[in-house]
Amino acid sequence: MTNDNEPEAAARSGLRVGLIGAGAWGTALANAIAGAGHEVVLWGRDPDAVAAIETSRENARHLPGVALHAAIHATSDLRALSDVAFALLVTPAQTARDVAAAAALTLPAGAPLILCAKGIERETGYFLSDVVAEARPGAPIGVLSGPSFAADVARGLPTAVTLAFREPGLAAKLAELISGPALRIYHGTDLRGVEIGGATKNVLAIACGAAIGRGLGESARAALIARGFAEILRFAQAYGGQPETLMGLSGLGDLVLTCGGPQSRNFAFGQRLGEGASPEEASGGKLAEGAHTAAVLVSLARARGIEMPIAEAVAALTDGRLTVEAAMDALMNRPLRAES
Repeated sequence: MTNDNEPEAAARSGLRVGLIGAGAWGTALANAIAGAGHEVVLWGRDPDAVAAIETSRENARHLPGVALHAAIHATSDLRALSDVAFALLVTPAQTARDVAAAAALTLPAGAPLILCAKGIERETGYFLSDVVAEARPGAPIGVLSGPSFAADVARGLPTAVTLAFREPGLAAKLAELISGPALRIYHGTDLRGVEIGGATKNVLAIACGAAIGRGLGESARAALIARGFAEILRFAQAYGGQPETLMGLSGLGDLVLTCGGPQSRNFAFGQRLGEGASPEEASGGKLAEGAHTAAVLVSLARARGIEMPIAEAVAALTDGRLTVEAAMDALMNRPLRAES
């Protein structure tokens, strides 16, 4: 077993991989990686929930009916990650700092860490790769993102996503290690572009859900996707992302999937807002990352002089400062101009 920055591709069946976060996405990725021939340590914060997963071989709370692969060991002890070749951090964006700091105490020095959360830290305005870099200075950091529902991945349905590291060789080797029969992973070096695509599409999905919930129709949804994507491109370029990245799986691909219907938690949240629910009622106790990201996204955009009217409308909606009708009126009454 190696803890170097470049895990040995030849040792597919001998690698021990850490999955930090036992929610739906973490469990789905654990199944996929175990299916690719690796031993997986699946860490969760709640000892009782983790014990139930290990005993029943099913994550009944988050992925009911999906059997856990035999090569997965569920635990609530971070020390079990002390000998992994690399790890994936699959916790909510706003908890990434604390969990990464705790994991840094036990992860092998130099072991690559792949971020799978999609958001921006609300308190600081930091991108998650920068947050984790503070917890593990000098260790390789990657971002995995793209159009993917946990239930599809867990059931072995065809899915393609993007993995980015600043080190191209490492991105290619880890993409090969994680890819399996149904999970295809493309690789690249535009870490910033990949994480911006994953964070911003959640905000746009809320707008699309609100439009559908209010009965505004498919034409309105299509317009929001197209104009929202233009906002994402402007933002990404201002913060160092490459346009080609945003045109790919982790940008446009993820945006289209997330804006497509209520299987997306962000879309479902927006849909309930459109139907008249308050932000608290619309959440239904489920995490919608876009609700946490909207305000900080708008703040970062304003800091660079970037116009993001749809994101601004979503921020006002999620903060309870604007109704769906007022938000749509404001968007439709913006001055006409050349499309760009």
